[in-house]
Amino acid sequence: MIKAIRKNQSLIDDILHASQDEENFYIWWLGQSGYLFQYKNIRILVDPYLSDSLTKKYEKTEKPHVRISELIISPSELPRIDYITSSHNHTDHLDAETIIPILKNNTGCKLIIPEANRSFVCERLHLENHIPIGLDAGESYEAPTFSISAIPAAHNTIEKDERGKCRFLGYIIKLGKWSIYHSGDTLLYEEMISLIKQHRPHLALLPINGNDPSRKVAGNLNAIEAVMVGKKSNIPVIIPCHYDLFEFNTVDVNEFIHVAQNENQGYCVLDLGGKFSSHELHNQVIK
Repeated sequence: MIKAIRKNQSLIDDILHASQDEENFYIWWLGQSGYLFQYKNIRILVDPYLSDSLTKKYEKTEKPHVRISELIISPSELPRIDYITSSHNHTDHLDAETIIPILKNNTGCKLIIPEANRSFVCERLHLENHIPIGLDAGESYEAPTFSISAIPAAHNTIEKDERGKCRFLGYIIKLGKWSIYHSGDTLLYEEMISLIKQHRPHLALLPINGNDPSRKVAGNLNAIEAVMVGKKSNIPVIIPCHYDLFEFNTVDVNEFIHVAQNENQGYCVLDLGGKFSSHELHNQVIK
């Protein structure tokens, strides 16, 4: 079992300590594609999966989701959360056992989702239909200290509803002078690089587990593709994600490190519970 370098109370203490710094942003990796962003004491949870719901669901099937990294924190124990985003409807990005307790404990928390998924999200999370904030590709949510803009994601295709709205999204999260791209689950698609470059991200959070049909799940960028996205989009630093959670759907992050180093792409590999801050963005390569 892969251990977290921070979990439970040590993670909470680190989050609360960092909240005293209102000049910089902080990001903690919670596992899979889940991150906690903090900036000016605003906390945004991105695609959190903090339960064993998938392990229980698939325990006696041909596709067991055997966890290989420990659960970092119970969702009910997280400090105040102001926003949650979900990039799409797959459970490791929209988990009822994670999100429902957080919403219960944070009555002012706002949920940002693909508009195309509103009915599904509300049914899964037992919410009234008007509660989530829905975005489509090309749309943004503006708050006083940050904004979230949506671009398409291809998982495995750019899937749209009957109104032409994207069911899979990536988000550009702008915190002050910094821009961070969280791709959600995606493969490469034709307009991807040009859309990313419009936002000039300083940092990208990209999946590296690849697209292997034998796994019988939708695929993602692999290490080579993730580095290529970073290089072609002029992104200074990539943080890899979507690995080391389930035994059947992971890769060795050292492949990503090798490719990034060969291509002179800045990167940061976070341990589970690890933290990245805007202090570090001046480094091209961070180990």
